[in-house]
Amino acid sequence: MRFIADYPFYTFMREYASNKVQMLRAESGITQEQLAGYVGVSRQTIIAMEKGNYTPSVLLALKIAKHFRVPLEKIFTISYER
Repeated sequence: MRFIADYPFYTFMREYASNKVQMLRAESGITQEQLAGYVGVSRQTIIAMEKGNYTPSVLLALKIAKHFRVPLEKIFTISYER
């Protein structure tokens, strides 16, 4: 039986979550503070998420998707970096 770690692709690629929160927020015309209030976190959390420095919990990601009325996978994706 082979494991994911046995494949070369995974040994050289770093996974990270990328998101479109900033784009959706700008299109909606709301501030970071307003979005933070809608989903129950601090503005600093929204800032960190938009910069890619914070990966939200599943619960927070679901709240954001619900707020924007967009499927979760349209906002959050897995990206790879060498």
